[in-house]
Amino acid sequence: MTLSQRRAHETDRRLRLLVGLVVVLATAVVGGALHLAVTSPFPTSATDGATVVMLAFLIAVGTRVTIRIRIRSTNQSISWNETAIIVGAAIAPGPWVVLCTAVGIAIAFHRLPRIKLAFGVGKNVLVALGAVITLTALDWRWPPEQAFDMVAPLAVAYLVAAVIDDVLAIPAIALASGNKIPRQFRTNLDLRLAGFAARFVVAVCTLLILRADPRLLLAVPPLVLSLHLAYSARVRARTEQQTWQRLARTTDALNVVDLDRVLTTAVVQAAELFSADEVEIALPTVDRTVRGTNAGITYDGPHDDTAATTGTVVPIALEGHDGTDDVGALRLGFHGPVRLSEREQYTLRTFASALCTAVRNAQAYAELARVSEEHAHAASHDALTGLANRRHLLEQGTRQLSTRHADGVTALVLIDLNHFKEVNDTLGHTAGDRVLAQVADRLRHAARPDDLVARLGGDEFAVLLRGLPAPAVAAHRAERLLGALDEPVDVDGMRISVEASGGIAVPGPDGGMPELLRRADVAMYQAKRSGQRLCTYATTSDTADLARLTLGGELPRAVADQEFTVNFQPIVDLATGEAIGAEALARWHHPTHGMIDPMRFLEAVERSGLLPAFADAILDQALLAVTAWREAGFDLPVAVNVSPRSLLDPQFPRSVLTRLRAHDLPPDRLILELTETLTLSQLDVVDQVLGRLRDAGIQLALDDFGTGYSSLSLLSRVPVHELKIDRSFVTAMDTSAEAAAVIRSTLDLGRSLDLTVVAEGVENEPQRRALWELGCTAGQGHLFARPMSSSALLATFRRGSGGRPGSLAPPLHDSGAVIRLPGGRRQPGRARPDRHPHLPA
Repeated sequence: MTLSQRRAHETDRRLRLLVGLVVVLATAVVGGALHLAVTSPFPTSATDGATVVMLAFLIAVGTRVTIRIRIRSTNQSISWNETAIIVGAAIAPGPWVVLCTAVGIAIAFHRLPRIKLAFGVGKNVLVALGAVITLTALDWRWPPEQAFDMVAPLAVAYLVAAVIDDVLAIPAIALASGNKIPRQFRTNLDLRLAGFAARFVVAVCTLLILRADPRLLLAVPPLVLSLHLAYSARVRARTEQQTWQRLARTTDALNVVDLDRVLTTAVVQAAELFSADEVEIALPTVDRTVRGTNAGITYDGPHDDTAATTGTVVPIALEGHDGTDDVGALRLGFHGPVRLSEREQYTLRTFASALCTAVRNAQAYAELARVSEEHAHAASHDALTGLANRRHLLEQGTRQLSTRHADGVTALVLIDLNHFKEVNDTLGHTAGDRVLAQVADRLRHAARPDDLVARLGGDEFAVLLRGLPAPAVAAHRAERLLGALDEPVDVDGMRISVEASGGIAVPGPDGGMPELLRRADVAMYQAKRSGQRLCTYATTSDTADLARLTLGGELPRAVADQEFTVNFQPIVDLATGEAIGAEALARWHHPTHGMIDPMRFLEAVERSGLLPAFADAILDQALLAVTAWREAGFDLPVAVNVSPRSLLDPQFPRSVLTRLRAHDLPPDRLILELTETLTLSQLDVVDQVLGRLRDAGIQLALDDFGTGYSSLSLLSRVPVHELKIDRSFVTAMDTSAEAAAVIRSTLDLGRSLDLTVVAEGVENEPQRRALWELGCTAGQGHLFARPMSSSALLATFRRGSGGRPGSLAPPLHDSGAVIRLPGGRRQPGRARPDRHPHLPA
């Protein structure tokens, strides 16, 4: 059972109780009156049987002459029966007045339903009893000696009758209409009082006429008719006035932009305005139905054809004045049969039109609000990941910093994905977007609810940590965020490892959110430069990072003006001290800052999109140096470091071969040094690029061997010619058994695979001799020469060591004291035919 049905059931129960009480009392009164009428003689001196018949007739006619007012599905009537009852009580015995009232009302209401008939008869019987008892108590006698002596007793009797009538009728009307009794009593009180006064005047005039001359009763019907018509007109005018006032108030109440308020107001006000038992508004365009009474909403949800009201339903479409823009339907429900008057139908059409306008306005406003909210969200959030963007981070951070003293410590973690461009270049931007979306989702779940996770652009994320108990907690929280990225990301069946670097910063005494973001950025690049996963901002290293950040904007000019130069460090045969090659080392000759180390600008070059132009410039300078050395009689190869991102470019081999042909050099005079990364071991495009380079005769070297992620597995995929032992192992070989073990295992691996092994960072003779004794044949380091320009290195070659051109150190042994086994090292000044085919045309 719905709420509306429960309320209707409760109302019906109370109404039946009231009707039952009235009927029981009236039945007792009628029984008593019948007993008195039978046992007492009828006073023929006052009246006769014709008078009793006339009295019953007058009560029946007074009851039929009514003004009808519909309340819900029930028509309530304002009648003249009190006038007939008072006249009868004044001229007839009390028991007969009660009986005539019962008979007259029954005759007038014989077509009504039984419950209405019983209530009408019972109420009026009690009214007649009240009038009779009042006149008897006032010692009433008919006819009175003086005409004016009857006004006061009649007024008291009429007042008692009117009060009894209202006390019994108003609760029944209130229950039937769903109104409160005090409110129902106040409704049209002035009209009821005016009606009572008019009917009392008619009763007094009728009795005065009867006292003077019964023949003058012929003037009473025209008088009653005139009064009835005047009173009816006034009631109708008042009803219409109240209706239009309520309609105006209702349409004003609908002038809101919230659809929920519009529908709630419309349901409640329509139930009140049209005296309906239930009102329903159906909006099929939004699949919503709202149903209720004047007490409130009973249903609000998806469209439901099952209405609670059983009886009469009056529907009307919700459309504009021109009959267009039909948005739904309004339905008035009544428990019983109802037919709306012409005025009510016009009012209903006006109300429906106003409701249609209100619904359209509310829907339009809701759409505007939705679009505005979407635009506001789009302006403050990243479209790809749904995270906050830089603008939103700055706004929220600024607000947070203004209240940070009351909300704990605030910190910012900046996270940048390493080598993410390789994913975009290899798998496409769609796959890259999926990686970013998964990274964003992981960071969102790893962060606490109070933290703000943002994407600043590209592969850069930020997390604003709020409410920290102490600054030291920020590092622990940042580790947890980066730890969420340890598990590989699954993209189209491929598992891609995500490496990230992070920087932590806490607010300083001034600078606000932009300064906090800058500090986190500085810390993040400190982590990248030092090879750590996470760094906390330190003021001492801020100056260098500021310079690095400013240098990034000067890269296009540096490439265009050829500010990048190359220094060379020779690679030496450890046994003889002869140069067998050289490594090209890029430098930036800045017009203001002087010579800049590559560690400060290489990553910026890779991120800027200038990598191809930068690589071409360095390769050209390296090959020019080889050409100059060859012309001077020193035919040495040159090793050039290759960025992992260059290996993702399928055009890279063609670019390298084009430059070799331009300088008329065989491919074996170029060695490309590769840095170990996960990219080299996972991406097929790298295998293809390296295979083309190898097939063309270009030598490949694996730099910093032993420090990467998968050194041994790389050798099974990458066709290298040479391994380079990282300088950290050479430096620690005298004091660390682990470092010495790495060197020995690398040398054993090189011999078994017929690879040249070069030791980096040879600083002194003991290191040189120890490496030689372990089987290492080649090395480079400050013991032999520091990095220098091409011309300076050529002069060093010519000068030689101990008068030997091309030699940079004295030999470890006398000539002929050592028998050199084939393979395992470079031959100074000449190519190895089995490994270095000529450059194809």
